[in-house]
Amino acid sequence: MNNRRNWIKETGLGILGMSLGININAQTITKEQPSNSDSMTLLGLNENPYGPSPKALIAMQESISNANRYAFKTTTALINAIAKKNEVTPENVLLAPGSTELLDLTFQLTSQNKGSYIIANNTFDYWTSTKTDSEFKRIPIPLTKDKKHDLKAMFNAIQTDTKLIYICNPNNPTGTICNRKELLSFIEKVSEKVMILIDEAYIDYTEEESLGNLGITNKNVIITKTFSKLHGLAGARIGYAIGHTSTIKKLKELKSWPNGNLSLISMAGALVSLQDHAFTEKVKKLNIEAKEYTIKEFQKLKITTIPSYTNFLYFSLENYPKDYLQQLALNRIKGSRIYEENGKWSRITIGNIEEMKILISALQ
Repeated sequence: MNNRRNWIKETGLGILGMSLGININAQTITKEQPSNSDSMTLLGLNENPYGPSPKALIAMQESISNANRYAFKTTTALINAIAKKNEVTPENVLLAPGSTELLDLTFQLTSQNKGSYIIANNTFDYWTSTKTDSEFKRIPIPLTKDKKHDLKAMFNAIQTDTKLIYICNPNNPTGTICNRKELLSFIEKVSEKVMILIDEAYIDYTEEESLGNLGITNKNVIITKTFSKLHGLAGARIGYAIGHTSTIKKLKELKSWPNGNLSLISMAGALVSLQDHAFTEKVKKLNIEAKEYTIKEFQKLKITTIPSYTNFLYFSLENYPKDYLQQLALNRIKGSRIYEENGKWSRITIGNIEEMKILISALQ
């Protein structure tokens, strides 16, 4: 027992260590964890095929013995760690079980007095289904020819009653990213009157700097981020929003217990994962390698792809001779739908290299 306690103390993975935010030494990935379930190859939900950081898994396992206690210390430690990473104050941060809840909260906040909102088509929009056009009018703006947000068209679409503009950057399902200079200029102009919601679920797969620090001074900017993708904690359900202190306060007023509906286990994993840079860098590297392989093989199959800044690919099946969806079904591969009939555009998650070889074999 003493040896076990000493080991926990030395590795910094005990509950006390997590609460105090002790740095964790990095660990290299030694084994790719499969994302298969019931012998299916799961490539439809943009999940991280390598699982959580091994150190995060240990932290989550160790936290279970303390699950009978409320996680006040761990909550505070995680908020502080997130604030430090994003160079904001703890008052600029709001936790939630996944970033989708934060999209919902922003939607609730801005739609209280009806009006309209502007959103790209296509983008991640499932969370907008809670409102009808009669309650909160949707103004969809087509993407550019190269599948990027048309910021100019979005700006020109603003009406007197527009309350919100949503930008998923990088965008889901296209994987494209906004030009940083153009996006900053857009935000500066638009945020004088309209709330801007920037969804950065996939920003960690890029070398781009987060826009989170805009929330320090700008009351009309909300940035949402998640541990579901690069950190491999989709099932743990943990995300956060960054915004001006007054804006975060308004979002908190929509919740009965702000920062209180996350489990100790999820937060323990997230806290350690934030510090395991070797793991996240390895995941990024493996993602790039598997993505490059897939693009190369898609070219041989006459499947057109566009540049992706994420862990998925958006591609056209216009010249692919077979029935794509049927090929997936026959080979027990879970993919995604056709998002655009014109060009037959679809999306596939980048799994580990073995999974992508299974996909290519199925399509050949």
